[in-house]
Amino acid sequence: MAMDMGGAKGGVKSDINVTPLVDVMLVLLIIMMLVAPMLQKGVDVRLPGASNSASKPDTQDQTVVAIDAAKHVYLNTVPIRTSDLQTKVGDAIANKTDKVVIIRADQDVDYGTVMETLDGLRAAGVEDMGLITDPKVKAVSGGK
Repeated sequence: MAMDMGGAKGGVKSDINVTPLVDVMLVLLIIMMLVAPMLQKGVDVRLPGASNSASKPDTQDQTVVAIDAAKHVYLNTVPIRTSDLQTKVGDAIANKTDKVVIIRADQDVDYGTVMETLDGLRAAGVEDMGLITDPKVKAVSGGK
């Protein structure tokens, strides 16, 4: 690659070398592809399966209450005490127009614990609640 310094042709001629720019952009793209799934992880729970579930788009404005297998309650990935659930959720949805809370309960959590959480959310003024499940995989029979 040569650079023409002008001289007899009159004026400095400069060319943009785009190779370093492409290298930097590819590195940034790879970093974003690796980091983005980690940012959306949330609390590690094994969700129960359901065959008739509907997919719902994820948004950043969702209020998520998670219950892990040890019955620890999390509000948007922050651990909270069960006794503080009503006040913390009330504060979290106070300024939102859509008072929707998504519940992610581990499949090993008993029904009573989930119902206590639902009661606390209803007392906090939650208008709509949703339960997150994994889609059931239908077994494919391999007939011989």
